[in-house]
Amino acid sequence: MRFLQLAAALTLSSSLAQAGTLVINTDASDPGPRAAWEDLVDGFRKAHPDVEVKVNTFDHEGFKTSTRNFLTAQPPDLMTWYAGNRMAPFVAAGLFEDVSDLWAKEGLATHLKPALAAMTINGKQWGLPYTYYPWGIYYRKDLFAQQGIAVPANWKEFLAACAKLKAAGITPIAIGSKALWPTAGWFDYLNLRVNGHAFHMALTQGSVPYTDARVQAVFERWDELVRPGYFLANHAAIDWQDAVPAFVRGQAAMYLMGNFALDLMRKGGLKDTQIGFMAFPKIADIAQAEEAPTDTVHIPARARNKADARRFLSYLVRPEVQTRFNARMGQLPVHQQAKPPADPLLAQGAGLLAKAAGLAQFYDRDAQAEMAKAGMEGFQRYLIKPDSRKEVLERLEAVRKRVHR
Repeated sequence: MRFLQLAAALTLSSSLAQAGTLVINTDASDPGPRAAWEDLVDGFRKAHPDVEVKVNTFDHEGFKTSTRNFLTAQPPDLMTWYAGNRMAPFVAAGLFEDVSDLWAKEGLATHLKPALAAMTINGKQWGLPYTYYPWGIYYRKDLFAQQGIAVPANWKEFLAACAKLKAAGITPIAIGSKALWPTAGWFDYLNLRVNGHAFHMALTQGSVPYTDARVQAVFERWDELVRPGYFLANHAAIDWQDAVPAFVRGQAAMYLMGNFALDLMRKGGLKDTQIGFMAFPKIADIAQAEEAPTDTVHIPARARNKADARRFLSYLVRPEVQTRFNARMGQLPVHQQAKPPADPLLAQGAGLLAKAAGLAQFYDRDAQAEMAKAGMEGFQRYLIKPDSRKEVLERLEAVRKRVHR
């Protein structure tokens, strides 16, 4: 009898200890994000000294491939992930917790309005956003000045700038497509500018054929950059980071990328007076949407310590916490009452997003995973061999029909 009482006591003790431990899995393996997360967790520990926090940090690719395994086998109490369609499979599989109660309690539909649509499935919210960041075209202000090029506002002016740079022996556009996803930035923006946000979302969600004439129109505009050779040569052999030195050395004049690239540009020796930021140029007379990938935190459905997980999310969503975290990350707080960024180039990006007609999450987040992989492979193939366009689009349509049947 005493043995049973002791066992019960040990079980209760173990449960209580477990309840006071909060396990967080993140992919914040790069130095900047890792330091920001360490600071965030330290702040939470000070606010909640009764909670022991354990953080498991994975490299990006390892995190992506192991996520479903640890969600089903040994789920943490919180995990970082991504908004949009990237969270949809886990919601559909019942692996993410509904946190609509937190959204209602904290009034987040107003405070986190930029991310509301991307966090909502079936009228419910399945996580909280903690950071987002702008995409746009970074350009060498000094090279533009040397060549007498004004910042292009529309497609005609953009093509003229590319032609002038090319004639001067400067590659107009830096890109590294070995990892595939940088090609998607070009497809997304061209589609957003040619066809608009609603069409782009319909396409990425599988309800529009890739052989549609409107998709063909996107590639016709892309042809105007690919066929004259305006992209960095041999880009399929290098990653996006490897293309930054060409931009830094003045061998390439423009780079369509998220603001995370600024750190490498500055570390490469560029001064802010040399770097400009511009919106992707207007093509059609439609409302201008932008790319703004949003990073998120979720409670796994099988988490053991959901009470402290909710306490952490409530802490994370405070405007002062989002301000501090994103200042360290060099990105944008989602909370509308957080302080705006001090970095002037990031502030320009924030201004661009503030007036956007809609926000896309990026192709590999908005599209279903198999479709996204096939799409980015196709985009890279097209960039290498533009005559393969018909073949590429037919293959993508075959994948769409299989994925979305």
